[in-house]
Amino acid sequence: MLTGFLVFLTVAGIGIAGLAWISPGRLEPLRDETWAIIPGSISERVFVDIGGIRQGMFIQSVDPANPVLLFLHGGPGMPEFFMEQEFPTAISQDFTMVWWEQRGAGMSFATDIPPASMTIEQMIADTIEVADYLRARFGKEKIILLGHSWGSYLGIQVAAEAPDRFLAYIGMAQIAHQLRSEILARDFMIDAYRKLGDERMVRKLEAAPVSMKDGLSPAWMRHRDKAMHQLGVGNTRDTLSVVRGIFLPVWRVRAYTLREKINIWRGKLWSRPFFWDALLRDDLAKRLTRFELPIYFFVGHHDHTANAELSKAYFDVIEAPTKEFYLFENSAHSPLFEEPKLARAILRETLNA
Repeated sequence: MLTGFLVFLTVAGIGIAGLAWISPGRLEPLRDETWAIIPGSISERVFVDIGGIRQGMFIQSVDPANPVLLFLHGGPGMPEFFMEQEFPTAISQDFTMVWWEQRGAGMSFATDIPPASMTIEQMIADTIEVADYLRARFGKEKIILLGHSWGSYLGIQVAAEAPDRFLAYIGMAQIAHQLRSEILARDFMIDAYRKLGDERMVRKLEAAPVSMKDGLSPAWMRHRDKAMHQLGVGNTRDTLSVVRGIFLPVWRVRAYTLREKINIWRGKLWSRPFFWDALLRDDLAKRLTRFELPIYFFVGHHDHTANAELSKAYFDVIEAPTKEFYLFENSAHSPLFEEPKLARAILRETLNA
């Protein structure tokens, strides 16, 4: 008995030591093809007081004079810098790329954040304040705003609130009416699994109701992610499980400290309840359609996390000085990471970068 306990402690100690070793909290410099550091490039971990709390971000650029692109991650509360590590976009070649971790998420998580401050109004104010910090630091009159998933729900509201700060808004996997998207996802998956002959999954999904009246059932939330990823219609076409596609990659990112990695999961669990119900019920097409800046949507053809057809229907009712809808045929929920060359080409052409 004692021997077994000692073995357990030894293995646990080795595991913790290993995690600490791969968690130095250092961001690697940007390098060229010969592995030499690119002269004049930046690759920084930055902490700034935003909305009264310390908030963190990664900033990378081969040339800080390039246009600044502020990335709003999904979740709520789920930073996405790990995606850049798993699916390198090389977007820092064209833009000064800012991976901000929102209030209550990752590097910006703290146990003393007032719960009363976790509102969409405060998140909008935080985003504008981050934009102002970046505009001042890099000497830009305007920057670019890109929101992904939950970040698109936040971002499009920021774009409406403060168009004077931004050259353009890009909605990736743009949310339109998330509860309706969940209903469509369930219908799609029941049909898909029935065609595959997976009656076990069909029974699970049929016993997991989703409705406009009652919202999402606990059973749906238990089966949703696994069912989506097994069909290749979740985070990416290649993400076959949350564990292998999201959980483990986060732990491999050396730019985080061990505490920050733990805080990613603490922040995700803590942040989500503050916003999830409002996110589900809000029909953006009924209240937010006029914009004073260019609007671009990047949508994956195979996206059933934020339904692609609903994104297109929302896009169609938007009025903006310029607007374009880009459908990525080989992508699910994350076109920038799934088809980075195409996404970069569109961004360069559209934004004259």
